[in-house]
Amino acid sequence: MTDVVAMSGLSKVFNPGRANQVDALLEIDLKVSAGTFVSLIGPSGCGKSTLLRVIADLTPPTGGTLSVNGKPAAQARADQDYGMAFQAAGLFDWRKVVRNVELPLELRRMGKAERRTRALAMLELVKLPDFAEHYPWELSGGMQQRVAIARALAADPPLLLMDEPFGALDEMTREHMQAELTRICAATQKTVVFVTHSIPEAVYLSDRVVVMSPRPGRIVKVVDVDLGARTDDMREQPQFFKKVTEVREALRGIGAGAPRGVDDR
Repeated sequence: MTDVVAMSGLSKVFNPGRANQVDALLEIDLKVSAGTFVSLIGPSGCGKSTLLRVIADLTPPTGGTLSVNGKPAAQARADQDYGMAFQAAGLFDWRKVVRNVELPLELRRMGKAERRTRALAMLELVKLPDFAEHYPWELSGGMQQRVAIARALAADPPLLLMDEPFGALDEMTREHMQAELTRICAATQKTVVFVTHSIPEAVYLSDRVVVMSPRPGRIVKVVDVDLGARTDDMREQPQFFKKVTEVREALRGIGAGAPRGVDDR
């Protein structure tokens, strides 16, 4: 399979050589194959979000190599080879929902009629076609996150980067959004790198769960998750709990303080 993300020996140091130097990431080796869903999990402050930002070229690595979609990260960013979704939906309240989804297409200078057609198709994908002409403040938190996902997918990027997009949602909405995301990923065949603090969420969504150590963040274990089609019933199956336990034990193995930063509900 083609590697959409490939990094070797990747490190990130903030304020190098100063009194406030922070070694955030150390010698990260990771490949993410096309069409796979990979979650990053670890204690708070381990560098999960920093690693996502490095992939997105929002902050440069200090050492090592990185390619995104076969290109340097800066070129992949310029080419809009990825879409991003964060914990906060980040929608513009003064733009209607459909115009929020159109934004990355406007940046590509796509024609008005074509981008409207594409935006409406994305809203259909996330099951919000009836809210195209609403404003974001008229939507629930879960609906706003679906609009953010639609916007991230609008330019049809091969890669979706997600930083705890469901972290602020209540438990029932969160589980619903997880199911929606698996449906969307199956329909679009996107590659996803997903940051989470929730062990069950990581297991439910992922093909692989990457367990990271406390700072400086390193990969201590990669847990392969082969559970077949994701359904609500699967959350109650013994094989699901077995994988949750495997990830939890990997986190406990990296230090007595590690599990405190992780939601293992």
